[in-house]
Amino acid sequence: MEKKVNVADAVGMVLAHDITEIRQGEFKGRAFKKGYLVAPEDVEHLKRLGKEHLFVLEIEPGYFHENEAAVIMADAFCGDGVGWEGEPKEGKIELRAQRPGLLKVDVAALTQVNLLADIMCATRHTNTTVERRMVVAATRAIPLVVSARPVEKAAEIARKCGGLFQVKPFRVARTGLIITGNEVYNHLVEDKFEAVLRKKIADIGSEVIGVAFAPDDAGKIEQEIRRFLADGADLIMTSGGMSVDPDDVTRQGIRQVGGETALYGAPVLPGAMFMLSYVNGIPILGVPACGMYHSITILDLVLPRVLAGETLSREDIARLGHGGLCLNCKICRYPVCPFGK
Repeated sequence: MEKKVNVADAVGMVLAHDITEIRQGEFKGRAFKKGYLVAPEDVEHLKRLGKEHLFVLEIEPGYFHENEAAVIMADAFCGDGVGWEGEPKEGKIELRAQRPGLLKVDVAALTQVNLLADIMCATRHTNTTVERRMVVAATRAIPLVVSARPVEKAAEIARKCGGLFQVKPFRVARTGLIITGNEVYNHLVEDKFEAVLRKKIADIGSEVIGVAFAPDDAGKIEQEIRRFLADGADLIMTSGGMSVDPDDVTRQGIRQVGGETALYGAPVLPGAMFMLSYVNGIPILGVPACGMYHSITILDLVLPRVLAGETLSREDIARLGHGGLCLNCKICRYPVCPFGK
């Protein structure tokens, strides 16, 4: 499959791998490409690179060169919104997002692929927000020449699920914000929540169509929700009033609209008092007061998925408990941290 030969005897043979050249202060890179047909004039050059012997390919039927294997796998692994370009390098190909959105990884299928011999695929976490051209995964064959069986099996697994990876685009939501609390409604304190929620919405590419202020009155909160729905909002976010104090009635106002309550309470800190409801398919997010004091909360985990068109269930939220503990680092590096992963 591959054999070692003296440099002088390699003329007319095909290189089994790239050969690197380093010239101090001038150049570091590929001098000879895999698959290159060695010519007589190359012999002295190769010797200057320290090569007394070369590996050349003799690939038998039923085997792939590492680069060929990588192409087969990359083509199969890419689902909607994911692609690759260029050429394999040392048997590795990087897969990139073709648009901004939410990365979805079929974790079960990925695990099946990585159980196969002599191939691998490493990825970002599923449900990660990505930008266009961001690397989302990389795959390669591990040996220089690999059996066709695991490569073709990996491709088969990926095709059955429409690709291991997708990037779901974010829709542009018309968002209504409802700021609750007697102290804000009566101008006793300055509201800080609106600016926080506006930034979250703007950062993900959606728009705020209006902001309403409501006292701690379930009927008034219900009234503002209905007004936004009538105005064409397809996402509503309410702030505060999600705790257990007698005057925390925001969740009651949400329930009175008559929608389906997916959940109240989540295994995420900060964000345990979060509420998610749907009215005729339109999500209403009840953001607890922690959203004003912490830069990253459960909202940062849920909002991208909602805007990617997912209807979240209680089980979806329950899964957030694994990794749902914010460590409150002095310098926040989210999303480059364990939170939500």
